[in-house]
Amino acid sequence: MGGASTGAGFIYDAALNRRQALMGKSGPGALVKNFRVFSIAAFACIGGVLYGYNQGMFSGVLAMPSFQKHMGDYDPLDPNADQTKKGWLTSILELGAWIGTLLSGFLAETLSRKYGVLVACAVFMLGVIIQATSVTAGHNAILAGRFITGMGVGSLAMIIPIYNSEVAPPEVRGALVATQQLAICFGIMISFWIDYGTNFIGGTSIETQTDASWLTPICLQLAPAMILFIGMIFMPFSPRWLVHHGREEEARKVLSSLRGLSADHELVELEFLEIKAQSLFEKRTIAEMFPELREQTAWNTFKLQFVAIKRLFQTRAMFKRVIVASVTMFFQQWTGINAVLYYAPTIFKQLGLSDNTTSLLATGVVGIVMFLATIPSVLWIDRVGRKPVLTVGAIGMATCHIIIAVIVGKNIDSWDEHPAAGWAAVCMVWLFVIHFGYSWGPCAWIIVAEIWPLSTRPYGVALGASSNWMNNFIVGQVTPDMLKSITYGTYILFGLLTYLGAAFVWFFVPETKRLTLEEMDVIFGSEGTAQADFERMEEINAEIGLKQLLQVESRGEQAAVVSEKERNGNGEHSEGA
Repeated sequence: MGGASTGAGFIYDAALNRRQALMGKSGPGALVKNFRVFSIAAFACIGGVLYGYNQGMFSGVLAMPSFQKHMGDYDPLDPNADQTKKGWLTSILELGAWIGTLLSGFLAETLSRKYGVLVACAVFMLGVIIQATSVTAGHNAILAGRFITGMGVGSLAMIIPIYNSEVAPPEVRGALVATQQLAICFGIMISFWIDYGTNFIGGTSIETQTDASWLTPICLQLAPAMILFIGMIFMPFSPRWLVHHGREEEARKVLSSLRGLSADHELVELEFLEIKAQSLFEKRTIAEMFPELREQTAWNTFKLQFVAIKRLFQTRAMFKRVIVASVTMFFQQWTGINAVLYYAPTIFKQLGLSDNTTSLLATGVVGIVMFLATIPSVLWIDRVGRKPVLTVGAIGMATCHIIIAVIVGKNIDSWDEHPAAGWAAVCMVWLFVIHFGYSWGPCAWIIVAEIWPLSTRPYGVALGASSNWMNNFIVGQVTPDMLKSITYGTYILFGLLTYLGAAFVWFFVPETKRLTLEEMDVIFGSEGTAQADFERMEEINAEIGLKQLLQVESRGEQAAVVSEKERNGNGEHSEGA
């Protein structure tokens, strides 16, 4: 057991050390090393901004009287009217995104990552165009358009990170993840401020405000989507996808172009062999676990993700991982973060900011503080660890909810007499968003990605993402009714659930920082899973020549070091003589 692990560990360490010796500097500075790498980073940003903008934009639109005029019962002007249908306007996008997430693996594997992004962009833009027709078609166009847009968003949110991680050099992958997370928060931030600005088009009252006030932020989504679509046409196929589908020479050429090196360069050869090893590992794992699906047909690819996810529920050790992934995502959504992002102007009006302009301004501040709060997490999460950050963040968010509930409970009918209480509650919302930004925003996704063995990671992450979107849909659907019917009870519910989330993380979620896959197996009670994965990978590394390549290079480097020491020794001896 130890020998195989050591052998596999040697391959990973040797490959990592060799790459670092050849690549030079890592991190954000490496993003500007060549134009190709920079374009990939920019690409990640556009995808993140599009996703974030789409998440934040609709909250301000819901609060605009000219939009409400077209929606009838679905976004009533009277705040005391039934709010159930209003929830559908928002949450139907999450339902579409859930379906898009389930289809994204199939799209990315059968069509390629590149064409998968193009299809998702086209679906997204079709949804936006349908939403724009709501000027005449009313709420049905918004419902249909947002469902279709959601399918595009769900697919893009899964496929773009996969594509970026597969075409980017290893030295910038961490920086790309950080860049994309910041881009999502930046998209949310600018969407709030665009809503604030367009709210003034024609005036802010129902009599004077024009349809352009809400059509503009909706249609502006087309700009980044179009840039993404056109840019994707000129981007290469993923080298990993090419290797996986037997197009190895094309993969070498793409790697050579992406790295700005000749096709026979040592770094290109090393990275190519690592990709080939991972591809063979996945094919052989599928052949062993699901022999009936080993042929790479479109139908088998479609069935595989569902069969593989079902298998995760069939052993106790894997089921523990399922619980950690799905329940972590449950608690991430039930912190109430998307209740705030989707309904912030409505919430601020309930907290005494009766003027629509002021509530949109307060919503803009939400975007700024969330963006700023994400930065330290991106920089320091690997030093501090996941559990303390998630636990402290959850306790902070829950406490903010309880304080808001107390303030609302005491002042709900007398905001005019106690304006300071209203602003205190608004500040608690801002503080809540800060706690989310540095903790559950990025860290929940890190946990979900880290707990799986190599052989089940794609399906485990997909399961976590589907839990995220489904709970997102439920929160978006029920929040308007809760705010109307139980008022401050909404914050008590979110607060108690978030305290439970803190307890769940502290007592049931392992600290995954710097754990090896074998150590993760011991924690979850599936000893040998990672070991079997390593043994299979070591066999593949030896078969394709990666192990021999690294051993030759290692011996060459050791010989060079010995030779250098001998030269230095002779020089010192000569000087002494």
